[in-house]
Amino acid sequence: MNKTQYEVIANRHKAVENKFSNSIISFFSGGLVGLLGEGIIEILCNYYSYARDDASTIMIVFFIFIGSFFTALGFFDNLVSIFKCGLLIPITGFAHSMTSSAMDYRKEGLIYGIGSNMFKLAGNVILYGIISAWFFGTIRYLIGGLT
Repeated sequence: MNKTQYEVIANRHKAVENKFSNSIISFFSGGLVGLLGEGIIEILCNYYSYARDDASTIMIVFFIFIGSFFTALGFFDNLVSIFKCGLLIPITGFAHSMTSSAMDYRKEGLIYGIGSNMFKLAGNVILYGIISAWFFGTIRYLIGGLT
């Protein structure tokens, strides 16, 4: 079997995704996550008298906890299959990547399992986030100064 024959067979059995409907679902589910986050901030500000910055921090910690907790319980992947990347783009996706890496290697112990594998998926996000922040911060400084 040559390469073209293999590609024909593989394409015949490949799952077909509807990219348009997936993008619509992702758009609305991501918006729902944003709406929920803003609702949490408003509740903390109006009913518990938190400053908006403090309420935003609490909301982020809440979403990190929920993403990690649902991953540990094993049904975050099921939610992602329904809501698509609308759940993965916010901070919940970052929490899911760290927790799932840690959960995959938990049987190897705290040090060699969880500790050494926790940043396996999220490490490149952290690395390139720091590099891009430095790069764009330098451009901003060169163009507009510190203000």
